[in-house]
Parts: sequence; structure tokens; C-alpha cells
Amino acid sequence: MSYATLSRQFRIFAEQECVDSSPLYEHLANSIAVDEELLEIASMIPPNQPAPNLLLAAVQYLLGSLKDPLAKYYASFTATPIPIQGVYPVFKAFVMAHKAQLKSLFQEKLVQTNEIRRCAYLYPMMTDIYHKHQRPLAFIEIGASAGLQLGMDHYNYCYNHQLSIYNTDNGCTISSENRGETLPVTVSKPPVVCQRIGIDLNPIDLRQKEESLWLQALIWPEHHERRLLLNEALPIFGQLDIQLIKGDAIQLIKELSQTIEQEAMLVVYHTHVANQLPLPLRHELMEQLKEISMVRPLYHCYNNLFDKQLHQDFMHLGTIEPIRTMERPDGHARWFKWANC
Repeated sequence: MSYATLSRQFRIFAEQECVDSSPLYEHLANSIAVDEELLEIASMIPPNQPAPNLLLAAVQYLLGSLKDPLAKYYASFTATPIPIQGVYPVFKAFVMAHKAQLKSLFQEKLVQTNEIRRCAYLYPMMTDIYHKHQRPLAFIEIGASAGLQLGMDHYNYCYNHQLSIYNTDNGCTISSENRGETLPVTVSKPPVVCQRIGIDLNPIDLRQKEESLWLQALIWPEHHERRLLLNEALPIFGQLDIQLIKGDAIQLIKELSQTIEQEAMLVVYHTHVANQLPLPLRHELMEQLKEISMVRPLYHCYNNLFDKQLHQDFMHLGTIEPIRTMERPDGHARWFKWANC
């Protein structure tokens, strides 16, 4: 990948993802975009991975086990971080000193943030589907990471500081702002879920300390609420019957669909995953889903497949019926725009 392409990736990341979300990462990404030495290191990242996310996560992961002045700029390591104006020379020195370790991490790790808060817009879709069909739901999540979204019916929800849905006593509450139409009344009635299957090229086993630390490193330094939510979800996750499968979803999904109970309504979903697939594989995924729909109806809930909008489609006998299309949500689901049918 050329330096110009990488530079553009870091600029887009800073402008579209980090503004009003992570001042530290915005500053670092803009600085890396004009630094050829750092772009050279970023060029070691596999082309199917988002370079800014992987580089910054790898640095934060290493910082967790190393004593280095750079940690003093990270809100994830100190309650009183140093102002970011002087961070870049310290950041660059750290990266240059740990090139070999970073290169290894680039080959071993994937960007697979398990953003639990995205359940805020997935959950109303699931309650709507369950209400319509009155059949237990069977989840298959593509790019499931650690599988935490597969427990979405066991979390509490607070929308616009007003509407609250209580599904658990442990205090795990997902808060998000709905900037769109009013959520359906069915959102207050939890669905029945009979199967939970997650597919990932590299599933994260939260029982392994190293893998848990990597998941933590993927959370941006200023995002304390995301770290708290992750830790609150872990006890719930441990009590659920979740099947995490290592492999390529496009190759496995048809076979896995045959293991779903016949009386269940199959729901295949993925968020912020499909953009990592080459375009031909995105079309192949759709062909696989169409083939499955020739045998049984299913719902497909997704974004970043052919556009950045959020979709809920019903598929049956090879045809696709769009149920709702929503504007692009915030990447970490701080807000979304609900659209009724």
C-alpha cells in the first residue's frame, strides 16, 4: 500500500472517526499522516485491516505492560493525562523503539472491537422481528469477536435519558441517543432467543488474559464508558450458551444455518465488519444468504456492506425485502437514527 493511500486513511480516520470522540487519536492520526517514518511502519499492517485502528491499538496494548512516559498522555492509564500538545514526539519515539513488537502484533492481531453499545440499534430490530413472527430467534453474528453482542437480550437499555428497558439486575445498561423516529413499543418486550452463534476469523476467548487485554486495547483511551460497559457485560456473557466458531463466515454460514432449529427465525447480523471484505466477497456473502433463504426465511441486519447505512432486510426464496434503512449511525453507537417501516 502506498504512503499516499495510508496517509489518506489516517486523515479520514482523524476527521470522520475521532473528531468529538478522541482528541488524542485525532491528534496522533493527523500527525502520522504526514510522517513517512511512521507510515513506513504502518505499511507493515495487512491490507485487509484498518491501519489507524490496528497501529493505535497495538501501541496501547504494549503500553499496558511497559513503563513508558507515553502512558502519561493516555486517559486509559492515568486519571490526569498530560495535555496532548506534546505527545507526538513521545509517541513516535515509543513506536520506533518497539518496531519489532509492533510488527509481530500486526500479524497476530485483528481489529475486532466488540462494541457492545451497537446493541442499542440492533436490539429494537430483534424485538420487532420477534413481535412480528412470534417465533424464537436464532442469532448468527458475522465477525463476532468475543461474542458480547450475542447477549443483547440480557442487557438494560436507556434511550435519550428517558426510555429504559430492564433485562438484567446486574446494572449493565447501554445508553444511546435515538435521533430518528420513535422506537417501536415492542422494544419493551424482550425476544426469546434459542440459539447464539458467532463466527470470526480469530474469536477472542475472554477467559484468556492476553486476549481480554487486546479487547481492552481496542477501546480508545478517553472512552471510559466503553471500558465500564465491557466489564459489566462479562458476568452476563459467562452465563449464556454461546457458540463461537473460528473460520470464514462466507464458507461456513450455509452449513451453520442447517443447524438452526426449524421453528426458529434465523437472524444474520454484522456491524462494521463487511467493509474489511473485498467487494467480490461481499457479493459472495449475499449469494450464500440468498441460497439459505431458498430453504428457510431469514433476516439480515447490517451496515458497511455496499454503503454506510444501517439495514434490516427480510430474505425469502432468494428475494430481498428491505424492511428499514437507517442513516449511518455513530461508529461507537453513541447515537443512531431509527426509522420505522
